[in-house]
Amino acid sequence: MLDASEGYTTADGRKIGGVVMEMKNITLRFGGVTAITDISFDIREGEIRAIIGPNGAGKSSMLNVISGFYVPQEGEVWFRGAKRPQMKPYEVARQGIARTFQNIALFEGMSVLDNVMTGRLTHMKTGLLSQAIWKGKAEEEETANREVAEKVIDFLEIQHIRKTPVSRLPYGLKKRVELARALAAEPKLLLLDEPMAGMNVEEKEDMSRFILDVNDEFGTTIALIEHDMGVVMDLSDRVVVMDYGKKIGDGSPDEVRNNQDVIDAYLGVAHD
Repeated sequence: MLDASEGYTTADGRKIGGVVMEMKNITLRFGGVTAITDISFDIREGEIRAIIGPNGAGKSSMLNVISGFYVPQEGEVWFRGAKRPQMKPYEVARQGIARTFQNIALFEGMSVLDNVMTGRLTHMKTGLLSQAIWKGKAEEEETANREVAEKVIDFLEIQHIRKTPVSRLPYGLKKRVELARALAAEPKLLLLDEPMAGMNVEEKEDMSRFILDVNDEFGTTIALIEHDMGVVMDLSDRVVVMDYGKKIGDGSPDEVRNNQDVIDAYLGVAHD
């Protein structure tokens, strides 16, 4: 059992820190339907934490609890050592939590750059009047935020489409633009909801590389939901497994891979 204040060292020698976020006995209901039942787990500084399970297991609901979109009826969410009160999603974003969505949620009529710039909204402090005049602090702020957006665009290798309307892009590039928008917020915790969904093999390889690079270059803590087991096992430091709203496994990829409950519920039972 890991101590909450201490980290661990990964197989590839990376140092993982203490607990950043902790879910304590989370139960979430929608009317008479219980989506999540008494689940507890933590996410540690600098790690890639996967949440997996069959369709309907409650993975997206859990991600929505983490992001503040859903408020559980029971249990507590702790972030950086403090119990998080009920908050609006934009308040959670200001704490340093950003996310992508299972279904792409971009502004189709806007350029790639303008979409990425929306990720900087929580960092913009000048008022509407100052922005309209666009002088002094407003101009300086716009310039500084644009520099951050451009760096993210360069990092994700989408410079060649920076002025292209998102509506003209293929699916795989749209997913990358959505990742860019989340990164532009400079999050402490990045939530990825099925980042590889609908991608071909080459696009999955590119996205996997970028996720690893984000974690390595920026030290960003990442929690992700993904159905591709090969991706999960290759990317993740630790995996929590859900089935019918309950936690049935939690540990390293190897521990989860060899967990009989996980094999039976998700990976399939071997037949002679």
